[in-house]
Amino acid sequence: MSQKPSWRDDKRKTAERGYGGRWQKARETFLKRNPLCCFCEQKGIITAATVVDHKIPHKGDTTLFWDTNNWQPLCKTCHDSTKKIMENRGVKLGADESGKPTDPNHHWNK
Repeated sequence: MSQKPSWRDDKRKTAERGYGGRWQKARETFLKRNPLCCFCEQKGIITAATVVDHKIPHKGDTTLFWDTNNWQPLCKTCHDSTKKIMENRGVKLGADESGKPTDPNHHWNK
Protein backbone atom coordinates (compact mmCIF):
# COMPACT_ATOMS: atom_id res chain seq x y z
CA MET A 1 0.00 0.00 0.00
CA SER A 2 1.53 3.34 -0.98
CA GLN A 3 1.39 6.35 1.30
CA LYS A 4 0.25 9.81 0.25
CA PRO A 5 3.19 12.10 -0.49
CA SER A 6 4.08 14.19 2.53
CA TRP A 7 4.48 17.95 2.43
CA ARG A 8 7.94 17.11 3.79
CA ASP A 9 8.76 15.63 0.37
CA ASP A 10 8.32 19.10 -1.12
CA LYS A 11 11.61 19.92 -2.85
CA ARG A 12 11.10 23.71 -2.79
CA LYS A 13 13.51 25.77 -0.73
CA THR A 14 12.68 26.38 2.91
CA ALA A 15 11.76 30.03 2.32
CA GLU A 16 9.50 29.04 -0.58
CA ARG A 17 7.56 26.78 1.80
CA GLY A 18 6.95 29.63 4.25
CA TYR A 19 9.99 29.27 6.50
CA GLY A 20 11.72 32.52 5.50
CA GLY A 21 12.64 35.64 7.46
CA ARG A 22 9.13 36.25 8.79
CA TRP A 23 8.99 32.70 10.16
CA GLN A 24 12.46 32.96 11.70
CA LYS A 25 11.44 36.11 13.62
CA ALA A 26 8.14 34.56 14.77
CA ARG A 27 9.94 31.36 15.76
CA GLU A 28 12.55 33.24 17.78
CA THR A 29 9.87 35.27 19.61
CA PHE A 30 7.81 32.15 20.35
CA LEU A 31 10.80 30.23 21.73
CA LYS A 32 11.77 33.18 23.96
CA ARG A 33 8.27 33.11 25.44
CA ASN A 34 8.14 29.29 25.55
CA PRO A 35 11.71 28.14 26.24
CA LEU A 36 11.01 24.57 27.40
CA CYS A 37 9.98 21.46 25.48
CA CYS A 38 6.35 20.79 26.41
CA PHE A 39 6.67 17.01 25.87
CA CYS A 40 9.68 16.77 28.19
CA GLU A 41 7.94 18.97 30.79
CA GLN A 42 5.02 16.52 30.89
CA LYS A 43 7.53 13.86 31.96
CA GLY A 44 9.14 16.11 34.57
CA ILE A 45 12.24 16.70 32.44
CA ILE A 46 13.58 20.19 31.79
CA THR A 47 14.83 20.51 28.20
CA ALA A 48 15.31 23.62 26.09
CA ALA A 49 12.92 23.90 23.16
CA THR A 50 14.64 24.47 19.83
CA VAL A 51 11.77 23.70 17.45
CA VAL A 52 8.40 25.38 16.97
CA ASP A 53 6.12 22.52 16.00
CA HIS A 54 2.70 22.76 14.39
CA LYS A 55 0.39 20.67 16.61
CA ILE A 56 -1.84 20.01 13.62
CA PRO A 57 0.29 19.60 10.48
CA HIS A 58 -0.41 22.61 8.28
CA LYS A 59 0.22 20.77 4.98
CA GLY A 60 0.67 24.11 3.23
CA ASP A 61 -2.39 25.83 4.77
CA THR A 62 -1.05 29.32 5.52
CA THR A 63 -3.82 30.12 8.03
CA LEU A 64 -2.94 27.03 10.07
CA PHE A 65 0.77 27.69 9.53
CA TRP A 66 0.60 31.15 11.18
CA ASP A 67 -1.94 30.26 13.90
CA THR A 68 0.15 30.57 17.08
CA ASN A 69 -2.44 28.48 18.96
CA ASN A 70 -1.30 25.64 16.69
CA TRP A 71 2.34 26.02 17.76
CA GLN A 72 4.12 24.15 20.53
CA PRO A 73 7.72 24.30 21.74
CA LEU A 74 9.66 21.04 21.37
CA CYS A 75 13.25 19.91 21.66
CA LYS A 76 14.70 18.41 18.48
CA THR A 77 14.61 14.89 19.94
CA CYS A 78 10.88 15.05 20.72
CA HIS A 79 10.10 16.69 17.39
CA ASP A 80 12.04 14.16 15.35
CA SER A 81 10.93 11.06 17.25
CA THR A 82 7.89 11.33 19.53
CA LYS A 83 5.95 13.79 17.34
CA LYS A 84 6.74 11.87 14.16
CA ILE A 85 5.48 8.63 15.72
CA MET A 86 2.29 10.39 16.86
CA GLU A 87 1.65 11.76 13.38
CA ASN A 88 2.28 8.39 11.74
CA ARG A 89 0.05 6.49 14.19
CA GLY A 90 -2.62 9.16 14.47
CA VAL A 91 -2.71 8.96 18.29
CA LYS A 92 -0.94 10.71 21.15
CA LEU A 93 1.64 8.72 23.06
CA GLY A 94 1.43 8.18 26.80
CA ALA A 95 -0.40 6.16 29.43
CA ASP A 96 -1.82 6.76 32.89
CA GLU A 97 -0.66 4.96 36.06
CA SER A 98 -2.78 1.91 35.20
CA GLY A 99 -1.24 1.61 31.75
CA LYS A 100 -4.35 2.82 29.91
CA PRO A 101 -3.49 5.06 26.92
CA THR A 102 -4.24 8.73 27.62
CA ASP A 103 -5.40 9.44 24.07
CA PRO A 104 -9.19 9.04 23.85
CA ASN A 105 -8.77 8.07 20.18
CA HIS A 106 -6.54 5.10 21.02
CA HIS A 107 -8.26 1.84 20.04
CA TRP A 108 -8.06 0.56 23.63
CA ASN A 109 -10.31 3.44 24.70
CA LYS A 110 -13.09 2.64 22.24
